Amino acid sequence: MEKRELTCICCPMGCSVTATMDGGEIVEIIGHSCQRGKDYAAGEVTHPTRVVTSTVSVEGGRDPVISVKTREAIPKEKIFDCMRAINATTAYAPVEAGDILLENVAGTGVDVIATKAVVKRLYT
Repeated sequence: MEKRELTCICCPMGCSVTATMDGGEIVEIIGHSCQRGKDYAAGEVTHPTRVVTSTVSVEGGRDPVISVKTREAIPKEKIFDCMRAINATTAYAPVEAGDILLENVAGTGVDVIATKAVVKRLYT
């Protein structure tokens, strides 16, 4: 049996959660104070995911870069593939918050979106 110690990040309480695994199967989860904590621990030990945040270069914009994020969490093992795709991307001003800059990043089915607006540069 393997025990995994986690700190739940679902709310400010930060419960110390212990997940007991046997051959990759969850046997027990203790220490959570709500269902969200139990669900978080179960997901984290079986299939961890993360929201990826970064920046993308902007052509013709008042700002040289724009902040971006994945619309949803992606599998943790896809983070490096996601970052390679983000780093190879250039946005073209104007860009609005919520605009999709990359569709289906790294084959995850998740889009990368702008998290702020960048207006066009008025001069060259």
